Amino acid sequence: MSDVTIYHNPRCSKSRETLELLRSRGVEPVVIEYLKTPPTADELAAILAKLGKEPRAVTRAKEAAEAGIARDLDGAALVAALSAHPAAIERPIVVKGDRARIGRPPESVLEIL
Repeated sequence: MSDVTIYHNPRCSKSRETLELLRSRGVEPVVIEYLKTPPTADELAAILAKLGKEPRAVTRAKEAAEAGIARDLDGAALVAALSAHPAAIERPIVVKGDRARIGRPPESVLEIL
């Protein structure tokens, strides 16, 4: 079993590039298509802690607006909204142990390998 997980959207070019980069380095991650299997609010809060980021830092503004997520939400309310509307979560996110990185650019995930 891999100790690396990627929260992946196969329709996103950066997500595909990040997955390919991991595989080219000999890493076969657990792939979670987060639009099909969204993280729970608790899981997302744990990912945010590993990223060292607030929920707004992983929020895609356009998708959040389309989902009706209020711009003034923050903290647990925003985490719950993102969990309910995973398309508004920045992608991809790669997690290894107690660290995580957003794959924008894809090479940024190499910091945690």
